[in-house]
Amino acid sequence: MLIQMLVQQPRMLGPVLQATPPWVWFLAAGLAALGLSQLRTREVTARRMAFVPVAMGLFSLWGLAGSFGHSPDFASAFALWAGCALLALGAMLALGAPAGARYDAAGGRFRLPGSVWPLLLIAAIFLVKYVVGVELAMRPALALDTDYLMGVAALYGLFSGLFAGRSARLWRLTAPATGLLQRDPW
Repeated sequence: MLIQMLVQQPRMLGPVLQATPPWVWFLAAGLAALGLSQLRTREVTARRMAFVPVAMGLFSLWGLAGSFGHSPDFASAFALWAGCALLALGAMLALGAPAGARYDAAGGRFRLPGSVWPLLLIAAIFLVKYVVGVELAMRPALALDTDYLMGVAALYGLFSGLFAGRSARLWRLTAPATGLLQRDPW
């Protein structure tokens, strides 16, 4: 609906942006900084590596529950979110570790090559959350639209699974050092 409105009446973008609460722009800036930090090669601990997928998974669940938690179809939407997350996670695991990524067992740190993918996924989750928020503000009845809810749940789940899958792929690098995953199950 928002996309259709912007295509048909682009002058509506100004009022939509002006009606956006200031905290949303601070959140967008923080998420953009987080995504931009992923562009450069860096070394991170396992805890730090797990932070982004956990944070973005929680952000997507917050978006789903905050917008649709009162829907009678929420349990089904949550199941779809989880199913899509697992599907994306499985697809990511099939890819193996990212090229150029290394694990230093002595230091317990991962060396991660810069990538634009985390930035794009962070932006996608934020944009879905933003668009859903605007659309629900304009048409509150959408919160009870099962098709709309399931579409949003599927998107959030896919994005969350992609994030989790990237970290899971990196965990494979620890196998020679820790004895975990001695043989590749794929």
